[in-house]
Formats: sequence, structure tokens, C-alpha cells
Amino acid sequence: MRFGCMRNPLLLLVVLVLVARLGHLQRWQGFQEKPMSKKNMNSTLGYFIQAYNNASNDTYAFRINKLLRSQMQLTTGVEYLVTVKISRTKCKRDSNDTHSCPLQSQNKLKKNLICDFMIYTVPWMNYYQLWNHTCLEV
Repeated sequence: MRFGCMRNPLLLLVVLVLVARLGHLQRWQGFQEKPMSKKNMNSTLGYFIQAYNNASNDTYAFRINKLLRSQMQLTTGVEYLVTVKISRTKCKRDSNDTHSCPLQSQNKLKKNLICDFMIYTVPWMNYYQLWNHTCLEV
């Protein structure tokens, strides 16, 4: 029994050394400009705008108007650094489908923001966590 406990960590160490030696162990290189897959983009951006609208005190919901920049980094999941332009819609904040809401057309109600945010996600587990965001009015 005791031999089995010592054998598994040793076997794991041997496998890790072989994988690293063969060059199959990916090196984390920090954030890189890489396009998101359409599935990851939709779910990541959807998570961000939902979190933004839930935390907002605005009467109206915002929706993503344009993806400006996307960077990713592989860690224990995927970290995204994203810059988007969001715009105020004509729908109330408690609306379920902000994606199809028309944008405000009245000058006094129009509002556009440029937001930078960082999201940690484990896409294969459908897990998202907004780590940081800042938005500036344009």
C-alpha cells in the first residue's frame, strides 16, 4: 500500500518531465492579440454587458455597439482583456433582451462609453468572473 502512494507521484513526475522535454507543455506568454471564437466572444461579451447593466444606476440598458480590441491569456482558464464601445438603448434596464433593443436617438438621451474590462473564464465549465472594468464617456 505504501509503495503505491510513492509510485503515483513518481509516475506523474516522469510524465511531466517527458511532456516538457518533448515541447508539448505550452508556455504562458502573457496577453496576446488573438481573435476570440464566435462562441466565446458572444458569451464573454454577453456576460460583461449583463454585469454592467445589473450594476448600473441608469434607467436604460446598454448594449455592446462595437468590439474594439480583444486580448487573451491562457492560465488555469482564459483571461480576456477587452475594449468595447457600449451605447444606451431605448429599453429599460430590467429588459431581458437588450441585444435587439434600438439605440437611443434623442440627443439628450444618447450616451456612448468606451469600456475596458478583464474577465476570467473557464468556457468549458460555463464559468465567468468580471475582475475589473472601467468605462469612460465619449
